[in-house]
Amino acid sequence: MVLGKVTGSIVSTIKHGCYANKKLMLVKPISPGGETKKGVMVVVDTVGAGKGDIVLVASEGKGAAELLHFECQMPLRSIIIAIVDSIDLEKTN
Repeated sequence: MVLGKVTGSIVSTIKHGCYANKKLMLVKPISPGGETKKGVMVVVDTVGAGKGDIVLVASEGKGAAELLHFECQMPLRSIIIAIVDSIDLEKTN
């Protein structure tokens, strides 16, 4: 799983039929402390996340597909499975 921040969405008028009525979002990986990491992911939103939300992403395609129980076999790599309310970091000092 990956912790990330939603940075935007993707709008597509023509797409694979299994993606009908599915929201595609851009997510930037972050550390638990909020520092951004390299890269950006295109993910299917399953929880109604919006720009700026901190989210938890399942980033293994087979596991993500099993969680969604889609009617058809959809090409899928990552899905948003939670909007994070808070992160409690243990202090090491």
